[in-house]
Amino acid sequence: MHAVTSGGRYAVAGLLSAALVLTLPGTASASWPPGKGSQGNTNQSGSSKAGTLISKVTYSGSVRSRGSGTTVQPVGNWTPPACWYEPRSVDEFKDYVETMYTETINTPGQANYAKAAVGEFRDIYKDGKYKDYNKDEADKGNWWVAVQNPDRMDDPASWECSDLPFWVANNEDPGVPQAVTPRILAEAAYDAIQLPDTKVTLAPANSTKVNLPTWAWLDQAEFKDVAVTASLDVGGLHIQATTTAKPVSLRLEPGTGDAETYPASGVCTPNADGSIGEKYARGDADRVPPCGIRYLRSSGHGTYHLKATITWRISWNGSGGTGGDLPDGTFGTTQDITVQEIQAVNR
Repeated sequence: MHAVTSGGRYAVAGLLSAALVLTLPGTASASWPPGKGSQGNTNQSGSSKAGTLISKVTYSGSVRSRGSGTTVQPVGNWTPPACWYEPRSVDEFKDYVETMYTETINTPGQANYAKAAVGEFRDIYKDGKYKDYNKDEADKGNWWVAVQNPDRMDDPASWECSDLPFWVANNEDPGVPQAVTPRILAEAAYDAIQLPDTKVTLAPANSTKVNLPTWAWLDQAEFKDVAVTASLDVGGLHIQATTTAKPVSLRLEPGTGDAETYPASGVCTPNADGSIGEKYARGDADRVPPCGIRYLRSSGHGTYHLKATITWRISWNGSGGTGGDLPDGTFGTTQDITVQEIQAVNR
C-alpha cells in the first residue's frame, strides 16, 4: 500500500490492481453492535476535512494537549491503538473519494502512477465493485474506513489498518479486529489522559544536608483520580468509554546511589485519606519519615535529580455495561536537590 499525496493530505491506494481487491466483512455476530450503540440510517453532512479521513472520536475530561509528549507510560509492552476503523455515511464517503480524486489529478507535477492509482481506487466505489458508492443502499449500511490516532500520525503502527474502505450492513460485525468498540475508545482515552505533575513537597525544600532525613509528601488534592471520556457518534454508531486512572503508589529515585529511601523500597503508598507520605511538622526532626530520602554524600557544586514517579491503576467502563482493566501506567517528573555538608565550627 502507498500513500498518494495531494495538497498535504493522504489517501490509501494500491499501485497494483491486486492491492485494490476488497475483503468483505464477516457475518453478523451476537457481539455486534458494540455495547448498546445502534446502527441505522443517518443524514450526516460530512463534517471531516474534505479529502482527509480523520477520526471523529471526541474527548472530554482531563485531556492532554495533542503533541505534548506528556503521555502516561504503560507498564509492559502494551501500547494504545495507533489506528482503527470507523463508519462513514454514503454521502460523506463519496465526498472524501471524489475530493481526493480531483485534487490528486489536478495537482501540478503529480506522478502518473499516483493518478492511475487514485483512479483505480475511485473506480471500485463509483463504477466497479460498487455502484455510485452504494447510494441505493444508504439506508441499509455504512462505509467503514481506516483512521489514524491523531497523536500518533508518525508512528509506523498507524498504517497497520491497511484494509481499503469496505461496506457493512446495519448491525453486522465489520469483521476486522480494529473495528471501533467501547474498548478501543477506552484505549484511545488512555493515550489522551492528562496526569498531574508529580513534584513532591520536601522538607527541607530544595536544599538539604548530608545524613539529614528529607521528608516527602503529596497532598490529597494533588493525588487523586483523573478520567477521560472518548465518544463516537457517527454512521449510526453511538458509543463511548470512560478511562479512569487511580494513583496507587509513589516511587522516589534519589538520583544517586549515595542515598537511602524511606521506605527502603522507595515506594510510598497512599494513606487512608488519599494523601501520600506525611507533612513535616515541628518536633519531627528525630523521627524517620514514612516517605523520604537521606542523602549520604554532598552534591558538591551541582545538584541531584530526584525523580518522583506515580504508578496509576487504570480501568474503564463503556456503552452497554462494558468495562475492565487496562495496563497500569506511570508518569514522573524530576526536580533538583542540593545536598550540602554539615559545617562544624571548631573553637
